[in-house]
Amino acid sequence: MNVSTGHCDTRPTRVIAVTSGKGGVGKSTVSINLATALAAAGSRVTLFDADLGLANIDVLLGLSAQRTLADVLDGTCGLRDILLDGPAGMRIVPASSGVQRMAELTDAERVGLMHAFSDLEGTMDVMIIDTAAGIAANSLQFCEASQEVVVVVCNDPASIADAYATIKVLNQRTRRTRFRVLVNMTHSDHEARDIFARLVRATDRFLDVALDFVGVVPFDRAVAQAARRRAPVVTAYPASPAGAAFKRLAAVADRWPEPRAASGQLEFFLERMIRAEVMGRHALA
Repeated sequence: MNVSTGHCDTRPTRVIAVTSGKGGVGKSTVSINLATALAAAGSRVTLFDADLGLANIDVLLGLSAQRTLADVLDGTCGLRDILLDGPAGMRIVPASSGVQRMAELTDAERVGLMHAFSDLEGTMDVMIIDTAAGIAANSLQFCEASQEVVVVVCNDPASIADAYATIKVLNQRTRRTRFRVLVNMTHSDHEARDIFARLVRATDRFLDVALDFVGVVPFDRAVAQAARRRAPVVTAYPASPAGAAFKRLAAVADRWPEPRAASGQLEFFLERMIRAEVMGRHALA
């Protein structure tokens, strides 16, 4: 929805997956602050911690999850029962930490988990999915089902190489041709543009994809200070360079095209999850 207007239940939920080729690039920090900035601007936001097995969103925000997605999968409760209240009025779907089974879901279990999200129909404008880093099956399937994929990269050769690998796998597996790229923890806009240019040169040479530079989040000690306070930098230090950058990112994301979905609910997401499951089986055949 447009954050400057009121809510409209008939508009489809926008689903944005935030991913990265490797850990340590600030992906979860990006997910938390993008979700918080969107919620603070007026959107109804749900943040889904999809790093199944090594979840940390609740820890990063100083929250205590009594029940998680593992309980939903076991059938002991519904998705609404595990929701946590987060900053700026957003809601958080916590996953399990250190539970190996959650990191090794079958395709059928992943699709079943996504069907549980139908319980949230009509209650959100945006769902941010914080995926696990890399190209594990869980991460790929969540990215495949989302309308938008934001790839977080930083000034590290391994980060750039692994971001390229993630884009390549998603392109070949799903034929997705457009990816949003956010450059994190840089010291200048010139540095950020150079990182993006290096990634574009690789994709232009070997892949048929378009990369969209969606912004840069500067290296900012306020991010670490906010983390120690178990708070997003956009609320703990809203005037900081990083806080301002995340608010700009939220404004950019709010202008992305709305998904086309009947009745404005989550059918499209469930349909994409099922299609992703089928495509995954065919890729392994």
